[in-house]
Amino acid sequence: MSEGVSQPDRPVERDGEGRDLFSKFDDLIAMREGLLSTGQEDPFNLVMEKVLSPTRAICNGRDTILLGTYNYMGMTFDDDVIAAGKQALDDYGSGTTGSRVLNGTYSGHKAVEEALKEFYAMDHAMVFSTGYQANLGIISTIADKGDYIVLDIDSHASIWDGCKLGDAEVVPFKHNDIEAMDKRLGRIPEGAGKLVILEGVYSMLGDIAPLKEMVAVAKKHGAMVLVDEAHSMGFIGEHGRGVCEAAGVIDDCDFIIGTFSKSVGTVGGFCVSNHPKFEIMRLVCRPYVFTASLPPSVVATAATSIRKLMHGSNKRAHLWENSKRLHQGLTALGFELGTKEPQSAIVAVIMPDLERGAAMWEALLKEGLYVNLARPPATPANMTLLRCSLCAEHSAEEVETILGMFERAGKAVGII
Repeated sequence: MSEGVSQPDRPVERDGEGRDLFSKFDDLIAMREGLLSTGQEDPFNLVMEKVLSPTRAICNGRDTILLGTYNYMGMTFDDDVIAAGKQALDDYGSGTTGSRVLNGTYSGHKAVEEALKEFYAMDHAMVFSTGYQANLGIISTIADKGDYIVLDIDSHASIWDGCKLGDAEVVPFKHNDIEAMDKRLGRIPEGAGKLVILEGVYSMLGDIAPLKEMVAVAKKHGAMVLVDEAHSMGFIGEHGRGVCEAAGVIDDCDFIIGTFSKSVGTVGGFCVSNHPKFEIMRLVCRPYVFTASLPPSVVATAATSIRKLMHGSNKRAHLWENSKRLHQGLTALGFELGTKEPQSAIVAVIMPDLERGAAMWEALLKEGLYVNLARPPATPANMTLLRCSLCAEHSAEEVETILGMFERAGKAVGII
C-alpha cells in the first residue's frame, strides 16, 4: 500500500509474553475517559428512547430536534414505505437466512435492483447488505494485483478498506486537487489497469468534488471511474442521481456506489453500472457471495422509497432552502464552517478543539438539539467538527429554532 493507508504496529514480544492486543487503543481510551471524567455525556453512545419523526426523537427524556441522522429526504416515516415493509414481513417473514447466490434472492431483491436501474437509467444494479460492503466488495474485486487505484486522500473508511482487501497499488492525492490527480495518473506504467475513486459529497465537511474536471482527467489517462454518491443520492441533481448528474458526467462514470441508509431511509448498499460484463460480479465479489442478503422488509422499503425519490423535486428544493438558511445563519452568528457556501445537506461547524467541541455538543443536547461530534482521525486535518445533517422534513421554523440553540450554546461554551 502507498501512503495514506495506515497499518497497525505488529505486536512486540516482551519477556516471553505478547503485547496486550488492546494496547494500541490506549490513547483513545485515555481520551474517552478524560472526557467522561468531567461528567460529560458520551457523545458517541447517545440512546434515542423513542423516535417521533424524521426530525424529532426523545433523548434523555427530552424532545430533541435531530440534526445528525443523514435522513436527508425524510423517508423513514413515509406511509407508503412503512406499509411496504409491513406487507413484506407478512408475506416473506423476517429474513432470508442465505446468500444472494444461494437461497437469498427473493422477488423483492430483484425489485429493488430494478428500481435502482430505473432511478439511475443504467443497465445493471447490484445490492449489498450495507453501503460499507458495497465499497468493500466492488473495489477489492475490480482492482487486483498489477492494477492501480488513484483516490482522494479524504476518501471514506469503506473505500480505504476496500483498497486494503484488494491487491492493487494505492496512490492517494490531495483532496479535490485536479492537478495532483493528473500527475499521479501520469506516473502509472503503460498498460496497467487504472481505477479512479472519488466521492460526490465528502461526508465530513459536506464539500463536493469537481467531478466534471476530474472525470475528464481520468478518461484522458484511460482510467475507469468509481464515484461514491452516498451523501448526494436523492438530493443533488435534477433527478436526485447525485453530483455525477449535476456535473453532467454520469454517463462517463463506470461505477456509482450508494447506500440505502441515508436518503433512502433504511439500510443496504448498491452499485450501478453500464459495463457490459458487470453481472459476473455476482459470482466473483466475495462480500456479496459470502454474506446473507437483506431481509425482505428492508428491500421492500428501499424499493418503495427509491421510486418515490424519483418524484422528489419539491423535497429537494426545500432541503436546499434549509441548507442555505442554516449555513447563512451560522455564519452570521460567527461560527467557522467547513465550506464558504452551502454545497450539500451537510453543514460542518469547526470547533477549536475536542474538549470544547464535546462541551458544545453537550450544550446543544441540553438545548434539545442532536448533532454529530466528529473527531480525528476520522476528520480531515485533525479537525473537531459538529456535523449537521439537514432533512427535507425540517420546517423553516425548526431551522430558525436550531439557529437560536446554536447561539445560546455557543455563547455559553465560549465558542462565539
